[in-house]
Amino acid sequence: MSDARVLDGLAELPLDEVRSIVTIGKFDGVHRGHRAVIAGMRERAGDARVVVVTFDRHPAAVLAPERAPTPLLSVAQKTEALVEAGADLVVVMPFTRDFASWSPDEFVQHVLVDGLRAIEVVVGTDFRYGARGAGSVESLREEGERFGFTVSLVDDVCEQGGRRVSSTGIREALDAGRLDEATDALGRHPRIRSLVVPGHQRGRDLGYPTANLAHNAEGYIPADGVYATWLHVDGVRYPAATSVGNNPTFGDVPDKTVESHAMDVALDLYGKTVELEFVRWMRGMRKFESADALATQMGRDEQEIRGVLGVPGAAAAG
Repeated sequence: MSDARVLDGLAELPLDEVRSIVTIGKFDGVHRGHRAVIAGMRERAGDARVVVVTFDRHPAAVLAPERAPTPLLSVAQKTEALVEAGADLVVVMPFTRDFASWSPDEFVQHVLVDGLRAIEVVVGTDFRYGARGAGSVESLREEGERFGFTVSLVDDVCEQGGRRVSSTGIREALDAGRLDEATDALGRHPRIRSLVVPGHQRGRDLGYPTANLAHNAEGYIPADGVYATWLHVDGVRYPAATSVGNNPTFGDVPDKTVESHAMDVALDLYGKTVELEFVRWMRGMRKFESADALATQMGRDEQEIRGVLGVPGAAAAG
């Protein structure tokens, strides 16, 4: 197929004769289960497009805001991951109250038939669609017989230990600092992306200058603690020690903050967008008796993080 594209709603769809294998869902996190579905579609696509239909927000954000979960990825991160996973086309449907009011028949007609010329639709066993979730797998199959597409069901993907891979489980693991569990379910290290903004400059005073990330980071920020990370900026990856929390030693940082110290390099990152790849949780946040005690611990953290990332000590590297 041609180069992958990301489209905003059905109005941008190409009106051509190309048939599509379509999967529909929130795809929050684009975890191992999601990527397995797309890989299977890719294998049997032939001349058909592999299309992912997803939404610009969790449906609950419109229908029941009090129950809407924090997304694991921003829309931009999600579409990038879906294309990387093998989608030819990612259609991001604005989830509005008007869209939520479509009947199951309208959804099938507008999205699957007129919009995408579907020959196969891939969904989970609990798939619902249309206003108030009136449409089911059974009704979708009936529509498929009418319009000439088949319906395929996907099985759950299990992590080590038999746990089902789910976005909810990944959020719970990240909230608890179980980074290894989240990484296994995602099939990759968790990442966040944000603009670097000025901070208190305390890291610089302690000998460990840090990049402070803006609070509106893309992606899901894990539990408070110190992490071994990779910092990505301008296409280059740097080993980094990253802290997540409110810096209890100084007590004047009320909000959860992400600060990252890139090792063995002096970078001017203010105003740049960086991505952090969380590799391993090292320790929890705690209050130290003094700034000197904190600096000593930061030195220990750096040495341990070098071991995790396979980065030699500063003297050896120089």
